[in-house]
Amino acid sequence: MPVTVSAGHQLRSTARPIGRIPVQDVHPAVDGGALPTTSVVGEELQISATVFREGHDAVNATVVVTDPDDVVHHTPMTLINPGLDLWTAQVSADHTGTWAYRVEGWSDPYGTWLHDAVIKIGAGVDVELMLEEGARLLDRAVQEVDQDRSSKAALGQAAARLRDATLNSEQRLSAGTAHDIEALMRTSPLRDYVSASPTYTWLVERKRALTGAWYEIFPRSEGAHFDDRSGQWVSGTFRTAMQRLPAIADMGFDVVYLTPVHPIGETNRKGPNNSLEAGPHDPGSPYAIGGADGGHDAIHPDLGTWADFDAFVARAQELGLEVALDLALQCSPDHPWVTEHPEWFTTRADGTIAYAENPPKKYQDIYPVNFDNDPAGIYAEVRRVVQVWIDHGIQIFRVDNPHTKPVEFWQWLIADVSTDYPDVIWLAEAFTRPAMMHTLGKVGFQQSYTYFAWRSSATELQEYVEELAGASSVYMRPSFWPTTHDILTPYMQYGGPTAWKLRAALAATLVPTYGIYAGYELVEHVARPGAEEQLDNEKYQYRDRRWQDYAPGGPKEGQSLAPFLKRLNSIRRDHPSLSWLRNITFHTVDDPELLVFSKRHGDDTIIVVANCDPHTTRASTIHLDLAALGLGPAGTFVAHDLVSDSTWHWGEHNYVRLGVDSEPVHIVHVRRF
Repeated sequence: MPVTVSAGHQLRSTARPIGRIPVQDVHPAVDGGALPTTSVVGEELQISATVFREGHDAVNATVVVTDPDDVVHHTPMTLINPGLDLWTAQVSADHTGTWAYRVEGWSDPYGTWLHDAVIKIGAGVDVELMLEEGARLLDRAVQEVDQDRSSKAALGQAAARLRDATLNSEQRLSAGTAHDIEALMRTSPLRDYVSASPTYTWLVERKRALTGAWYEIFPRSEGAHFDDRSGQWVSGTFRTAMQRLPAIADMGFDVVYLTPVHPIGETNRKGPNNSLEAGPHDPGSPYAIGGADGGHDAIHPDLGTWADFDAFVARAQELGLEVALDLALQCSPDHPWVTEHPEWFTTRADGTIAYAENPPKKYQDIYPVNFDNDPAGIYAEVRRVVQVWIDHGIQIFRVDNPHTKPVEFWQWLIADVSTDYPDVIWLAEAFTRPAMMHTLGKVGFQQSYTYFAWRSSATELQEYVEELAGASSVYMRPSFWPTTHDILTPYMQYGGPTAWKLRAALAATLVPTYGIYAGYELVEHVARPGAEEQLDNEKYQYRDRRWQDYAPGGPKEGQSLAPFLKRLNSIRRDHPSLSWLRNITFHTVDDPELLVFSKRHGDDTIIVVANCDPHTTRASTIHLDLAALGLGPAGTFVAHDLVSDSTWHWGEHNYVRLGVDSEPVHIVHVRRF
């Protein structure tokens, strides 16, 4: 029976028109385009799509980018696997803001003519017809394509030569296929039957969202000391912590991160090593926020005043440091919210408020906020608190346990803040399931803690970094921390200084953002029995590290890793290849305990060779992918080790020896002859 097609070729309401030239499988497209793709200024973003058409006519593709000022930019795409129709292009943004991109597929009449004309005229088939069709295409280009005067003149002259019967067919054809004409038709093409993909949002952020070196401190410990006369500890203050800032800046760090600075509750206050009973002078955990002196919008009186805090931030900025503040949305039983808004917490069957637990860990000094009881009220209050700290110069928040709060809350909060403060950066401390970690990145967290601390072997590290630098890198940026105030893995407990140097070097070179916790320089590795954390955890007590003892002329001079960390950060700043995530290539090595990778950006190439076994010196041969280094198949280069300042001549296969009796890592700058 006959088939009737309705007017306008209407489709079922659930179908999206495929387009005259099908454009499919556009990547990146976070959650199908429902959430934005992210990058930072200057970061290359690879966009790909499957573009094809029926028959044998030539097809082509373009990435169309719209910047925040509504200026449109076109980037030609390249077919990378003929027959499978995959097209790619690299784009980057030169300023922050909300951009957009789409892929346009189109029929390429010049490409079709070029292919057919060379074959037919070469075979003497339809010669005059093919030459005239080429001339008409160039005439169209002069009329329809936006070109400068000289380009139009060149196209017009080529069209005239295609029609010039005084020339032989080969000369006439060469006029339309000349390199300059082909280049003009490629950069400013005739595009027929243009078909566009959906438009995808692209959020471009400042460079610190991707790249930075963090240094964590407990402000109360910087300047803390034990007073022999009173027999009590004296807390550090913002003013004494300021005195530590020049040393942090001198080591080359970009961000100084402060654990919570708010009043601490008295009820159920924890003592040393998370003991259930605190002495009268124990300071308690700064994560048990809130007391008689206020809550999240207040400063612990032991640390000083708002003027002292502002002075700390100002001094950090003078030294080139940004200040990151811990945002821990939990309360002590003494927090003002508990009495003012008891509905914001979970009440158990016996009438008590539920305290925090992460079995087997129990936090009797902390009440979690229940975001479901009064979301409007809680959302508004947290937004107000965040504004308080923004008004005092904070543009980076390290968020404690964001995975224990609703994802939709974070999506709302980050978006609301970014409306007026687009430079604010959020780091998720989410050591949790992959789905949650990835979703937090998708909804706005620029950075995330990772499983790096527990990835020790060369194989584990390669697999993990390849995952992080892959598809998820357009929405989740990893931050590598060898230790934190809560994490001290067996690798770090028993690996000695070799392990601590190695893990810092790997964190600093595998990914663009890494961090260390104060005391890392001193290899503080004694673990609390039964826990992957330090003995005498600073979270529950003061710590006087007596930094002056490690200074030149001090009794412990030369025992600190501070010079090594300074060298790492200097290498990072001097070599732009280490500022990016997706530019990593792993190479092969005979010894499975060795890890070899390179990073390349422009003319800068770095190779890292690391012995992941901190207990044994190992020698082996590494095998480099010279093409990935920008070298020919028989290429050699000067290998300058930036750690030891040694220089060798390297090629494809190279002998290395690393371990406890030397340095555990080579960080090699590739220098051409």
